[in-house]
Amino acid sequence: MTTSALTRQRLETLLAAPSAHGRRIAIIGDAMLDVYLRGDVDRISPEAPVPVVRVRERMEALGGAANVAQNVAAVGAQLELVAAVGADRSGERVRAMVTALGADPRGLVTIDRPTTTKTRVVARGQQVVRVDEEVDTDLTGREVEALLLAVDRAVADADALILEDYNKGVLTEAVIRRAITAAQAKRLPIIVDPKYRNFFAYRGATVFKPNRRELEAALGAAVDLEHPEALPAVLHRLGAERLLLTLSERGMALIDPDGTIHRIPTTAREVFDVVGAGDTVTAYLATMLAVGASPVEAAIIANDAAGIQVGKAGAATVTPAEILAHRD
Repeated sequence: MTTSALTRQRLETLLAAPSAHGRRIAIIGDAMLDVYLRGDVDRISPEAPVPVVRVRERMEALGGAANVAQNVAAVGAQLELVAAVGADRSGERVRAMVTALGADPRGLVTIDRPTTTKTRVVARGQQVVRVDEEVDTDLTGREVEALLLAVDRAVADADALILEDYNKGVLTEAVIRRAITAAQAKRLPIIVDPKYRNFFAYRGATVFKPNRRELEAALGAAVDLEHPEALPAVLHRLGAERLLLTLSERGMALIDPDGTIHRIPTTAREVFDVVGAGDTVTAYLATMLAVGASPVEAAIIANDAAGIQVGKAGAATVTPAEILAHRD
């Protein structure tokens, strides 16, 4: 079925609610620092057949779960981020930028490995190379114990829970289970943005949000939205209440427990950069569910936000005012 549009009044009510009612979102997952080096290319290196980029600008941004936190702040909700950073300059930058969002950085656990840092070199509007600095094995021992304490604090004060998995080691099975159990005890909405390593470890999720490629890779089979008879069995296997499939230029599809499919077409007017669009969707889903939106309403608003975000450069955020203007 195709979703019906939200009324303007209902949309305004939901978008005003996160700040008006002081909603608080707990975000647990893999935080990163994104670094952009922008410059010009006018020659090839004499040392190797590669372009020489003369850097004109350096920009740093929050990535991964930290970008989800940034998007939650843009909606107007309060937040607490539980993640891991190294005792290095990148970790200091992540702490400073999270604090600048108005959030307490107490949930950022310092670990004995580098902060995950992705450096993109861009010339003439094109990415030349990306350099990743990371160790992505699961955290263990005292570092996990510190994360579990931070999870307990964050969920105790939360109105919704986001689990943002980039397979960088924070969302171990112990952390996932502690977070979901605590959120279920409080009857909180639980939104999961999964990756392959723990794909089937998120039983109890309210909304499970993979893209189609991730879901098909995990299931080892194609997902046929035109013949949805098997979808309730997929939900049962995942242990989730609902499945939200992101479908790139085709928008999104929300699958209910009975297999009903709500088609949500894209609202993008132009696509400049898809980086961070999934983080925007996750943030809006959680905040809208936290203020009482139905799953379909939350998905429609999140889809609107993604349609705006892809028209911006990099991992940008989207405000409620922009969504309202987008609907005009």
